[in-house]
Amino acid sequence: MKTILITGASSGFGLDIAKYFLARDWKVVATMRSPREGLLPASEHLVVLPLDVTDDESVSKAIEAAGPIDVLVNNAGIGWLNALEGTPMDVAGDLFETNVLGTMRVTQAVLPQFRGRKSGMIINVTSSVTMKPLPLLSAYTASKAAVNAFTESLALELAPFGIDVKIVLPGSAPDTSFGKTALSRLQQQGGFPEAYAEFAQGVIGAMRTPNLPKTLPSDVVEAVWRAATDPAAPMHLPAGADALALAV
Repeated sequence: MKTILITGASSGFGLDIAKYFLARDWKVVATMRSPREGLLPASEHLVVLPLDVTDDESVSKAIEAAGPIDVLVNNAGIGWLNALEGTPMDVAGDLFETNVLGTMRVTQAVLPQFRGRKSGMIINVTSSVTMKPLPLLSAYTASKAAVNAFTESLALELAPFGIDVKIVLPGSAPDTSFGKTALSRLQQQGGFPEAYAEFAQGVIGAMRTPNLPKTLPSDVVEAVWRAATDPAAPMHLPAGADALALAV
């Protein structure tokens, strides 16, 4: 039985990935900042652990408690929607602390066991906006593009140890809470700068146009499954109809 550790497994893609692998007889270590009962079906193959990717001690404790793992999925992340002029630097810092340094921190913690066994898989979940940037997502896109570059370089330094690294790039998934959370953060920060308000409303309206190609949670889950189980899978795996269209 193989073991997968997933960060950010309390909701969205992370929760769906955990359910999918659990249903396929993997041992699943589902990590989240604040574990809650009843999120996942009871199973002897399920371990739920607290893990805050922005905290060194939390990461170390979770990796130690998880024991040997075969696959790491760096899924934990936060979103942000606003013009750069409306993005406080502490918000930009939070984006990079979670999306970039959080990914690096958890990856670094599992590398000794992967290197010792000369095997292991790291899957980093980023975004299709790194393939075709969109307005009002400059800070968020920068954080995800940084993870892409980090992953590509990391793959080269880990190849001699038999460790594989892949990137899953989801498109827009309006049925998840990710976008709603980003809008909530926007409102907490006072909304769009006045000079950008009209432009921003047009952008948001275009994003909400009916019948646009979109990404389903199942698209992301299946891309992660392929990355974890198919040795022939490419490094970059777009997930969702919109992401696949950008990759052509």
